[in-house]
Amino acid sequence: MEDHHLRAEDLQHKVIPIHMDANFFFERAVRSLDRLHYEKALKYFRKAVEYEPENPVNHCNVAGILSEMGDFEGSNAVLSDILEHVDASMTECYFYMANNYANMEQFEEAERALLQYLEQDPAGQFLEEAEEMMELFQYELGRPVKPARIRSREGVVEHEEARALMEEGKFAQAAEVLEGIVQEQPDFLAARNNLALAYYYMGLFRKAKATIFEVLEQEQGNIHGLCNLAIFYQHEGNTASLNPLLETLSVMVPFHQEHVFKLATTMGILGRHDSAYGHFRRLLKDGELLGDPSLYHYAAVAAFNSGLYGEARRHWQQAQKLDPASDIPRFYLDQMEELRPADGQRYELSYHYHLPFEEQLKRWEQNESELCEEVKSNPLIRSSFFWALRYGDHGTKLQVIRALGWIADAEVRETLTAFLKEPDESPELKKEALQVLAEMGPQDTAQAILEAGAASEPQVAEIEASYDYDGAGDTLQAVVDQAWRHMDEGTDREKRRHLQNLWFQFLGKLYPDKPLIRHTEGWSAALEYLTAKQRGSSLTYQEVAQRYGVSVSTVSRYAKRIDSVCSPQDEKDDVFRPFTENV
Repeated sequence: MEDHHLRAEDLQHKVIPIHMDANFFFERAVRSLDRLHYEKALKYFRKAVEYEPENPVNHCNVAGILSEMGDFEGSNAVLSDILEHVDASMTECYFYMANNYANMEQFEEAERALLQYLEQDPAGQFLEEAEEMMELFQYELGRPVKPARIRSREGVVEHEEARALMEEGKFAQAAEVLEGIVQEQPDFLAARNNLALAYYYMGLFRKAKATIFEVLEQEQGNIHGLCNLAIFYQHEGNTASLNPLLETLSVMVPFHQEHVFKLATTMGILGRHDSAYGHFRRLLKDGELLGDPSLYHYAAVAAFNSGLYGEARRHWQQAQKLDPASDIPRFYLDQMEELRPADGQRYELSYHYHLPFEEQLKRWEQNESELCEEVKSNPLIRSSFFWALRYGDHGTKLQVIRALGWIADAEVRETLTAFLKEPDESPELKKEALQVLAEMGPQDTAQAILEAGAASEPQVAEIEASYDYDGAGDTLQAVVDQAWRHMDEGTDREKRRHLQNLWFQFLGKLYPDKPLIRHTEGWSAALEYLTAKQRGSSLTYQEVAQRYGVSVSTVSRYAKRIDSVCSPQDEKDDVFRPFTENV
């Protein structure tokens, strides 16, 4: 008897406990639905509600299965409860209620619910379906449907214009349009989300993050906002904030296609490829999306990055069938064996539907005219160049700079000039960028050197030694050198860089004019004074004038001259490429 008791105890320790949460019961419910076991599905959906009563999606699942079972009144009771007690922002519930009323042939009530949906829903996810339903109501009621102010269409045209600008890499222009939209319509959350992305693409990280928090203040569960915030956290290395947010995202099961796609791509960007693959597989079950080759590519990449090579091959084969003219699926199928990790090394593929950047460059180098034509017809290619220039390795950046020389337009000039301001880029790359600018014209080179002041001290010296503009380089750089010599030995590198940035910003804005440098000490003293003020340090005109051996009036005059031309600007940060949000 005692031996039997011990064996039972040992067996108990070997049993793996089942972790039951809302996601556990959701999966059971979906499995039951696939087998058409509606009663079981309803039971599991209700259990999910018990575990997460504050999650409106769980309640919507219950309403949806009740509607499938023909209990339209019960479904509407759940939907009304969501709006009254769980989440009033779930305005799609009005659309579901209109469907239920229509199925009960209560068309007056259906019309009322549909109008509430159109007037309150900011996203317009079911706008096309709503318009079709209005035609039905008009027929059934024997009169025109009452007019409605369609909230989701306010600012839609402008929003689409901004999204198009972002896809072309014109982020500043897009931000200007989006700022106008959110000022007129503060609750247009899709525009606010995309404004955050535009700021981020421009390098205005703090403004981007603040804008995302504005979205989440209005709608705590906004999927686009949460996904973008997760990527922001990953980018800044804030794992303390990222990890709990990742746990939240990992149990989300969105209804709408766009939300599923956003979550799938986000989980891929965050390296949660198995979760991304699960969401992409859900999308592939949607009949409307089965003809999209890019979706099969995304699923293939997620499968490959998860180590599911057979499934990856199958998805790329389907993409090739759907897009036989494209080189993309064919390339990955041909390279499958070479791309697979060896000796424990992992190689992660990009989710974007294009060839690996190195492969694109290899082909374009053989045919420069093809590159120019593709850049004109496909703004994403141009955007990928700028992306690789920021995030590629040294060899890729070198190839990109040379490729940009083939394009040689105003945007390239602006991009390469900005590249020269990066303090951590190598002198070799900057010299190559300057060579490209020199080939575009001497004026471009001169302007680029003037604006290159955000580079480190030795890099600036190398640049100015390589390219002399009217012999003024030594004099202009001497102002910065003088200031650095007078600064305390313990002055941090960031403060020195700030001072140098301010000087070259001043010169760049004055160009082609140049200031008359008679008293180097005066200009240097003014720079240190303004740098201290902009960084919140206490420094008086008298203190800095005494240290540089000049008069207070000289420092004051030069400081006011610099300040009149320059204004403090937000520091810029690196960027990433998550997807924008549709209306």
